[in-house]
Amino acid sequence: MTVYENIGKSIPRVDARGKVTGETPYSGDLSMDSMLHMKMLFAGRPHARIKSIKTDKAEAASGVVAIYTAKDIPVNEHGLQWQDQPTLCGPLTPPSPNRAERSDSEDEAGRGGKPGQDVVRYIGDQIAAVVANSEAEAAAAVKLIEVEYEDLPIVDDPLEAMKPDAPRIHEEIGDSNICVHYKIRKGNVDEGFAKADVIVESEYRTPVQEHAYLQPEAGLAYIDEEGRITIACGGQWTHEDQHQVAHSLNLPPENIRVVYPAVGGAFGGREDMSVQIVLALAAWKLQRPVKIIWSRQESIIGHGKRHAVILRAKWGATKDGKVIAIENEIIGDGGAYMYTSNKVLGNSAITSTGAYNIPNVKTDVYGVYTNNVPGAAFRGFGAPQALFMAEMQMNKLAEKLGMDPVEFRLKNALKDGDAMGVGTPSPSPVSVTQCIEAARDKFEWQGKKGKKKEERIANHLKRGYGFAAGFKNIGFSFGYQENCWAKIEIHGKGEIDRVVLHHASAEVGQGTHTVMIQMAAEAVGVPFEKVKLISSDSATMGNSGSASASRMTFMSGNAIRGAAEVALNKWKAEERPAIGEFKYLAPRTTAFDPETGYSTPNFAYAFVAQGIEVEVDTETGHIRVLRVISADDVGKPINPVLVEGQVEGAVVQAQGYAVLEDYKTKDGRVLTDQLSTYLIPTIWDIPEKIETVFLEIPDPNGPWGARGVGELPFLTVAPAIAAAIHNATGVWINEFPFTPERVLRALGKI
Repeated sequence: MTVYENIGKSIPRVDARGKVTGETPYSGDLSMDSMLHMKMLFAGRPHARIKSIKTDKAEAASGVVAIYTAKDIPVNEHGLQWQDQPTLCGPLTPPSPNRAERSDSEDEAGRGGKPGQDVVRYIGDQIAAVVANSEAEAAAAVKLIEVEYEDLPIVDDPLEAMKPDAPRIHEEIGDSNICVHYKIRKGNVDEGFAKADVIVESEYRTPVQEHAYLQPEAGLAYIDEEGRITIACGGQWTHEDQHQVAHSLNLPPENIRVVYPAVGGAFGGREDMSVQIVLALAAWKLQRPVKIIWSRQESIIGHGKRHAVILRAKWGATKDGKVIAIENEIIGDGGAYMYTSNKVLGNSAITSTGAYNIPNVKTDVYGVYTNNVPGAAFRGFGAPQALFMAEMQMNKLAEKLGMDPVEFRLKNALKDGDAMGVGTPSPSPVSVTQCIEAARDKFEWQGKKGKKKEERIANHLKRGYGFAAGFKNIGFSFGYQENCWAKIEIHGKGEIDRVVLHHASAEVGQGTHTVMIQMAAEAVGVPFEKVKLISSDSATMGNSGSASASRMTFMSGNAIRGAAEVALNKWKAEERPAIGEFKYLAPRTTAFDPETGYSTPNFAYAFVAQGIEVEVDTETGHIRVLRVISADDVGKPINPVLVEGQVEGAVVQAQGYAVLEDYKTKDGRVLTDQLSTYLIPTIWDIPEKIETVFLEIPDPNGPWGARGVGELPFLTVAPAIAAAIHNATGVWINEFPFTPERVLRALGKI
C-alpha cells in the first residue's frame, strides 16, 4: 500500500478555529460604509395573477431609498435548468414605444413583459424589493405596498396536476403540468413476471424535507474597485450565480463578480437563486452597498425543498431468490418552477432499480408542476426517494420468500460488468457486495432477522433491526461535460518556499478546502503547512463547478493534480514563480434514450450498505434510533476524520428525514414555516451510536482513487429504519416520517 505524506491523514480543518471563535465572517456579518438595507415582499399566496402594484405609500415612508418591481428587471427570468421563474413577479406593462430605447431581450423577458411574469405560482414568489436606510425601515415599508391579485385555482396535488383538465401552472410552457418524463425499458417485464414465483406490489410516499441550514439567505452587493457589481453571499457555484445574475441584468458576465464568505451550510439548498439578482440590481442602480438577511420564515418559504414523491412498484422474484422483473412509476412534485427537477428525477430513474442486477425493467418517472414550494436539489438528489421504494421492495420480497434480507441482497447485487437499469455497466468498480458484507459483519447481522421476543426490554418497548443498501453517482450526469479548473503557484528560489492554490470551490461546511490543500500539498510534494488556498471568487478564478453531486473531491483533486504537474514542469525549467493552470475534463457521459433510457449517464458511482437498530415504544409510537452501521466505499479517504464527519452528519440528517421532520402544507401554504413547528434533530434525538466502516476500492479516475462521500450515507437510512420497525412490530409503514401518530395508526392503536 502506497504511503502518502498528506493523503489519508486526519489534518485539522483550516477553517475550524475562525468558525468556532466567531472570527470568520459569514454573509450576514458583512458591513460597509454607506450601506443600505433591503427587504422583500413575498407573494404569500400560492396562485394568483397580479393586476397592479402600488408603491407610492411605501416610497414615501421613512428611510426608503428605492423600490424595485418587475419593470426594473432588464431580463425578468432566471432558473438553473429552465429560465421559467420571474425574478420579480408583476403586471405586464406596455413595451417602450421607441424600439431604440429597448434592449434586444427587453420585449420578451423584461419591461416589455414576458408572458407569465404576472402570475405568482407559490407563496415564496418575490414581488418587490424595498431598499432603505435601515432594515427596520425597509421592513415597515414592505407592509405599505398594495398589490391587487386575481386568485387562480390552486393545484397542490401532483396526481391532480397530471390530469388533462387540471388548471395550468405555466400556461406559457408546454401543453400540460407534466414537465419531466423519463422511461426505462430493459428486457421484457411481461415475460419476467410470468416466470416470477412471488410478486410484491406497493405504493410508497416520501415527504418534503427542508434544508434547515444554520445560516439563512443573506448577502451584500456593492461596486468593487474595478467597477464590477459584486455579490458576497452564500452559494454553491460562484460562476453559475454570476451567469444567472448577468442574464437577468442583461450585462456581460465580466461585469458581475460573485464571492463567497463563509457559508453556513447548503445541502443543495443554495444551488438556486435567492437574494443575488435583486441585490445586484439595487447596488447597480444606487451605486451603494446593499445588504439583506432573510428571516427563518422567509428562508423556509423562499427556497426549494426535497421533492415529495409518490412511488408505485411491482417487483417479482423466483423462488430461488432472484429478482426477475420490476415495474415502477415515480411521480415527483416539482412545485412551481423547474429548478433541478429534471436532473433530480433523472437520478431517481437511475437508482430506482437499487444496486441490483435485474434483467427486466419498466420504469416511468414524472415531474409535475404544482403550486407548492419548488422541488430542488437536496443531499442525495432523488436517490433517497427511489431507494426507499427499492429497498422496501427487496425486504418485502425476502420476507415473502422466507429468505434473510441480507443474503437476498447478496444474491442479486450488481457485479462488475452487469448492466444497470439503464442498460450499461457501472464505469466504477462495483463494490456493493463488499459494502453489504462489511455492514453485515460489523453489525453482527447473523440471527438478527429471527430475533426472539425475549429481547424486549419492556412489554411496550421492542427492538428491531433493519438493513438496506444503495448507490449514487459522483458528479454531473446525462451528457454534461464535467469540468473543473485549478491554478497552482510555486514560489521560492532554490527550494519551494510556499505554494498558492487558486480554486473557486464553495466550502459549505464539509471540509473541502482542507482536503484541497492536502491534495495540493501531495501533488506538489510539500508539507501541508506550505500551501495557501485562495478560493471562491468568480473574478479571479476559472469555473470549479458546484459543491454538489458528491463531486468536489473527485473533480478538484484531478484539476489540482493537473495544475501541479504543469507548475512543477515550469519549476524544473527554473521558471520563478512557476504557475500552472489546468482544466480537468471528466469522462464523457450520455443522456437517456427517450424511449428506453439506455445511456451511460455517469462517469463514477459509489456504494453503501447500512444496518440500523431501533427501539419502538408501542404505547407512544416513539422511535429511537439506537445504532447505525454505515459501510461506505469512498475509494480513498483523503481526510478520514472529515469523512467520518460526513457520514455522521448525513446519518443524522437522514434520521430527521425519516423520523422527525414533518413538513405540512394546506392549499399551497406552508404550515410549518418556523423551526418551532418544523422540528429537526437535536442532540437528544440523534442515534446513540454511529459507526463508520471505510471500504477503499480505488476508482481508476479518482484522485488517489478517491470518490465523493457527501451524499452516500444519507441514501438508505429511511428504508433501513422502516425495516427495523417492521422487524420489531410486524408492520410495514410505506410512508414517512415515522412520527408517533403514523406508527400508532399502523399498529391499529388510533
